[in-house]
Amino acid sequence: MSGVAVVTGGSSGIGRCTALALKDLGYTVYEFSRREKGFDDVAHICCDVTKEDAVNAAVKEVLDREGTIDVVVNAAGFGISGAVEFTQTADAKRLFDADFFGTVNVNRAVLPHMRGKHSGRIVNISSVAAPIAIPFQTYYSAAKSAINAYTMALANEVRPYGVTVCAVQPGDIATGFTAAREKSIDGDAEYGGRIERSVATMEHDEQNGMKPEVAGRFIARVAKKKKSRKPLYTIGAQYKLFCFLAKVLPAQLLNWLVGLIYAK
Repeated sequence: MSGVAVVTGGSSGIGRCTALALKDLGYTVYEFSRREKGFDDVAHICCDVTKEDAVNAAVKEVLDREGTIDVVVNAAGFGISGAVEFTQTADAKRLFDADFFGTVNVNRAVLPHMRGKHSGRIVNISSVAAPIAIPFQTYYSAAKSAINAYTMALANEVRPYGVTVCAVQPGDIATGFTAAREKSIDGDAEYGGRIERSVATMEHDEQNGMKPEVAGRFIARVAKKKKSRKPLYTIGAQYKLFCFLAKVLPAQLLNWLVGLIYAK
């Protein structure tokens, strides 16, 4: 056996495919999700990652059963879209609670164990939307940017204790994430129909994107690299190129190009 892995958001999409790929690599896998019931493939624990007490109890349950947690993949989250001007702050906070602070809650719960045994691997799921901020998907981009900064800082904090931390940046993946996105076209008349056009472009790209099984296998392989110090991984040659361009192009030019695609 390769060890014990926990995958949040493991009942659907990238999370589920990652959980299955880790199982194929020999891990004993527990998936955390809000579903009351899981699937037969991997062990399921009902857990809302935005609730600290629930996360602590779920992590304790895994440790009581298995005695160890070797890998954590934080894949829980959802998306919202709409114009910043017309998005309620409460909705933006809900997204951050799930996409960012849910990751924070899980990692805080597992780190004492990993640090104590001087080993462990944490993989946080980010997005290409972090280095390339997408208009009308502003808060999702902001949350994933926060994941990247958090990942890099945390990696340096825990490296002396044998724990490695990284983030994986998927691009467009064909999953139920698209249908589950909370879309708002409030203000679309004021914005000349640009909100609806932008979201339609995003959804088309996503549904014609990479299969989640490919992304899951990639993430599982990254999770198995327990001694790697590389902080950020990007899935797919196309998206690696985009992220490279985001680093080397002047910010004004990069933002203009993104605007041509997603803000016309």
